[in-house]
Amino acid sequence: MNVIRYTMNHLFSSILYIALFALSFSGMPVTSKEPMVKTIRSVPAVKKEDDELIPWTLTRRLNWEDFLCEPQRHTDAVASTSTSLGIAYQVEKGELTYHITCNFSKNKSWGLLKTDYILAHEQGHFDITELFARKLYQELSAYEFNKKTYRKDVNDIYMKIVREKEDMQAAYDGESDHSRKKKTQYEWLDKIDQMLDETAPYAAYP
Repeated sequence: MNVIRYTMNHLFSSILYIALFALSFSGMPVTSKEPMVKTIRSVPAVKKEDDELIPWTLTRRLNWEDFLCEPQRHTDAVASTSTSLGIAYQVEKGELTYHITCNFSKNKSWGLLKTDYILAHEQGHFDITELFARKLYQELSAYEFNKKTYRKDVNDIYMKIVREKEDMQAAYDGESDHSRKKKTQYEWLDKIDQMLDETAPYAAYP
Protein backbone atom coordinates (compact mmCIF):
# COMPACT_ATOMS: atom_id res chain seq x y z
CA MET A 1 0.00 0.00 0.00
CA ASN A 2 1.18 3.51 -0.83
CA VAL A 3 0.41 6.24 1.68
CA ILE A 4 0.82 9.99 1.25
CA ARG A 5 -0.22 12.59 3.79
CA TYR A 6 0.32 16.33 3.68
CA THR A 7 -0.06 18.19 6.97
CA MET A 8 -0.27 21.95 7.22
CA ASN A 9 -0.53 24.24 10.21
CA HIS A 10 -2.45 27.45 9.65
CA LEU A 11 -1.54 30.21 12.07
CA PHE A 12 -3.49 33.39 12.71
CA SER A 13 -0.38 35.47 12.02
CA SER A 14 2.20 35.94 9.31
CA ILE A 15 3.85 32.60 10.08
CA LEU A 16 3.12 29.24 8.47
CA TYR A 17 4.73 25.93 9.30
CA ILE A 18 4.58 23.24 6.61
CA ALA A 19 5.54 19.58 6.85
CA LEU A 20 5.32 16.90 4.19
CA PHE A 21 5.14 13.22 5.06
CA ALA A 22 5.36 10.59 2.33
CA LEU A 23 5.68 6.84 2.73
CA SER A 24 5.90 4.40 -0.17
CA PHE A 25 5.48 0.67 0.13
CA SER A 26 5.96 -1.91 -2.58
CA GLY A 27 2.87 -2.68 -4.59
CA MET A 28 1.68 -5.84 -6.33
CA PRO A 29 4.06 -7.10 -9.07
CA VAL A 30 2.77 -6.96 -12.64
CA THR A 31 3.84 -8.55 -15.88
CA SER A 32 3.71 -7.25 -19.43
CA LYS A 33 0.91 -9.70 -20.24
CA GLU A 34 -1.51 -8.31 -17.67
CA PRO A 35 -4.37 -6.14 -18.92
CA MET A 36 -4.51 -2.45 -18.01
CA VAL A 37 -5.47 -2.06 -14.39
CA LYS A 38 -8.81 -0.38 -13.78
CA THR A 39 -9.67 2.18 -11.14
CA ILE A 40 -12.17 1.15 -8.49
CA ARG A 41 -13.84 3.91 -6.51
CA SER A 42 -14.59 2.30 -3.21
CA VAL A 43 -17.70 3.00 -1.18
CA PRO A 44 -17.48 6.11 1.02
CA ALA A 45 -15.41 5.52 4.11
CA VAL A 46 -16.96 5.79 7.56
CA LYS A 47 -15.49 8.89 9.21
CA LYS A 48 -14.76 8.40 12.88
CA GLU A 49 -13.39 10.95 15.31
CA ASP A 50 -10.82 9.87 17.89
CA ASP A 51 -8.68 11.46 20.58
CA GLU A 52 -6.29 12.92 17.99
CA LEU A 53 -8.14 13.50 14.72
CA ILE A 54 -11.43 14.99 13.58
CA PRO A 55 -12.45 14.01 10.05
CA TRP A 56 -14.24 16.75 8.15
CA THR A 57 -18.03 16.41 8.06
CA LEU A 58 -20.72 18.93 7.24
CA THR A 59 -22.33 18.76 10.68
CA ARG A 60 -19.21 18.60 12.87
CA ARG A 61 -17.84 22.11 13.24
CA LEU A 62 -14.75 22.97 15.23
CA ASN A 63 -14.98 24.39 18.73
CA TRP A 64 -12.24 25.69 20.97
CA GLU A 65 -12.29 22.52 23.07
CA ASP A 66 -10.82 20.74 20.02
CA PHE A 67 -7.62 22.83 20.15
CA LEU A 68 -5.60 20.80 22.65
CA CYS A 69 -2.04 21.93 21.94
CA GLU A 70 -0.38 24.33 24.36
CA PRO A 71 -0.45 27.84 22.82
CA GLN A 72 2.83 29.16 21.45
CA ARG A 73 3.41 32.49 23.16
CA HIS A 74 6.69 33.44 21.47
CA THR A 75 4.94 34.44 18.20
CA ASP A 76 2.34 37.04 17.28
CA ALA A 77 -0.09 34.24 16.40
CA VAL A 78 -3.30 33.91 18.39
CA ALA A 79 -4.36 30.54 16.95
CA SER A 80 -3.01 27.67 14.90
CA THR A 81 -4.96 25.03 12.97
CA SER A 82 -3.31 21.84 11.76
CA THR A 83 -5.07 19.97 8.95
CA SER A 84 -3.97 17.10 6.74
CA LEU A 85 -4.92 15.79 3.30
CA GLY A 86 -3.95 12.19 2.71
CA ILE A 87 -4.40 9.28 0.36
CA ALA A 88 -3.65 5.58 0.68
CA TYR A 89 -3.85 3.45 -2.46
CA GLN A 90 -3.00 -0.03 -3.63
CA VAL A 91 -3.35 -2.43 -6.54
CA GLU A 92 -4.72 -5.85 -5.70
CA LYS A 93 -6.01 -8.46 -8.13
CA GLY A 94 -5.75 -6.04 -11.01
CA GLU A 95 -7.74 -3.28 -9.36
CA LEU A 96 -6.80 0.08 -7.89
CA THR A 97 -8.45 1.12 -4.66
CA TYR A 98 -7.80 4.27 -2.69
CA HIS A 99 -8.82 6.00 0.51
CA ILE A 100 -8.75 9.80 0.91
CA THR A 101 -8.61 11.52 4.30
CA CYS A 102 -9.16 15.10 5.45
CA ASN A 103 -8.46 15.58 9.14
CA PHE A 104 -8.02 18.22 11.82
CA SER A 105 -5.35 17.47 14.43
CA LYS A 106 -6.45 18.25 17.98
CA ASN A 107 -3.00 17.80 19.50
CA LYS A 108 -1.28 20.09 16.97
CA SER A 109 -3.84 22.89 17.00
CA TRP A 110 -4.11 25.65 19.58
CA GLY A 111 -5.90 28.86 20.40
CA LEU A 112 -4.81 31.77 22.56
CA LEU A 113 -7.47 34.37 21.80
CA LYS A 114 -10.61 32.23 21.68
CA THR A 115 -13.36 34.24 20.01
CA ASP A 116 -16.11 33.07 17.68
CA TYR A 117 -14.68 35.30 14.95
CA ILE A 118 -11.22 33.73 15.07
CA LEU A 119 -12.73 30.26 15.33
CA ALA A 120 -14.63 30.90 12.10
CA HIS A 121 -11.34 31.80 10.41
CA GLU A 122 -9.76 28.56 11.62
CA GLN A 123 -12.78 26.57 10.43
CA GLY A 124 -12.24 28.18 7.04
CA HIS A 125 -8.79 26.60 6.83
CA PHE A 126 -10.27 23.17 7.61
CA ASP A 127 -13.00 23.72 5.01
CA ILE A 128 -10.42 24.58 2.35
CA THR A 129 -8.61 21.32 3.02
CA GLU A 130 -11.93 19.51 2.57
CA LEU A 131 -12.48 21.27 -0.76
CA PHE A 132 -9.25 19.83 -2.07
CA ALA A 133 -9.99 16.37 -0.71
CA ARG A 134 -13.04 16.51 -2.98
CA LYS A 135 -10.97 17.85 -5.88
CA LEU A 136 -8.52 14.98 -5.37
CA TYR A 137 -11.42 12.54 -5.61
CA GLN A 138 -12.64 14.28 -8.75
CA GLU A 139 -9.21 13.99 -10.39
CA LEU A 140 -8.81 10.35 -9.44
CA SER A 141 -12.31 9.54 -10.67
CA ALA A 142 -11.33 10.78 -14.12
CA TYR A 143 -7.93 9.08 -14.13
CA GLU A 144 -7.38 6.24 -16.61
CA PHE A 145 -5.20 3.89 -14.64
CA ASN A 146 -1.93 2.66 -16.16
CA LYS A 147 -0.26 -0.32 -14.53
CA LYS A 148 3.23 0.88 -15.46
CA THR A 149 2.98 4.46 -14.22
CA TYR A 150 0.27 4.48 -11.56
CA ARG A 151 2.58 5.34 -8.64
CA LYS A 152 3.98 8.40 -10.41
CA ASP A 153 0.58 9.33 -11.81
CA VAL A 154 -1.19 9.23 -8.45
CA ASN A 155 1.68 11.09 -6.76
CA ASP A 156 1.61 13.75 -9.49
CA ILE A 157 -2.15 14.19 -9.14
CA TYR A 158 -1.82 14.40 -5.38
CA MET A 159 0.99 16.97 -5.44
CA LYS A 160 -0.89 19.08 -8.00
CA ILE A 161 -3.89 19.19 -5.66
CA VAL A 162 -1.65 19.99 -2.68
CA ARG A 163 -0.07 22.93 -4.53
CA GLU A 164 -3.51 24.28 -5.42
CA LYS A 165 -4.60 23.86 -1.80
CA GLU A 166 -1.53 25.72 -0.53
CA ASP A 167 -2.17 28.55 -2.96
CA MET A 168 -5.75 28.92 -1.76
CA GLN A 169 -4.78 28.75 1.91
CA ALA A 170 -2.17 31.44 1.32
CA ALA A 171 -4.65 33.61 -0.59
CA TYR A 172 -7.21 33.18 2.21
CA ASP A 173 -4.75 34.43 4.82
CA GLY A 174 -3.14 37.02 2.58
CA GLU A 175 -6.28 38.70 1.27
CA SER A 176 -7.99 38.72 4.67
CA ASP A 177 -4.74 39.65 6.46
CA HIS A 178 -5.28 36.58 8.63
CA SER A 179 -8.92 37.68 9.16
CA ARG A 180 -8.00 41.21 10.28
CA LYS A 181 -9.85 42.62 7.25
CA LYS A 182 -13.34 41.69 8.38
CA LYS A 183 -15.19 42.47 5.15
CA THR A 184 -12.77 40.33 3.14
CA GLN A 185 -12.88 37.58 5.77
CA TYR A 186 -16.66 37.31 5.48
CA GLU A 187 -16.41 37.35 1.68
CA TRP A 188 -13.96 34.46 1.85
CA LEU A 189 -16.23 32.43 4.12
CA ASP A 190 -19.09 32.93 1.67
CA LYS A 191 -16.80 31.88 -1.19
CA ILE A 192 -15.72 28.74 0.66
CA ASP A 193 -19.34 27.81 1.41
CA GLN A 194 -20.23 28.26 -2.25
CA MET A 195 -17.35 26.04 -3.32
CA LEU A 196 -18.42 23.38 -0.84
CA ASP A 197 -21.85 23.42 -2.45
CA GLU A 198 -20.34 23.19 -5.92
CA THR A 199 -18.15 20.21 -5.01
CA ALA A 200 -20.91 18.36 -3.14
CA PRO A 201 -21.02 15.60 -5.81
CA TYR A 202 -17.51 14.61 -4.71
CA ALA A 203 -18.11 14.86 -0.95
CA ALA A 204 -18.59 11.09 -0.53
CA TYR A 205 -14.98 10.25 -1.33
CA PRO A 206 -13.76 6.78 -0.39
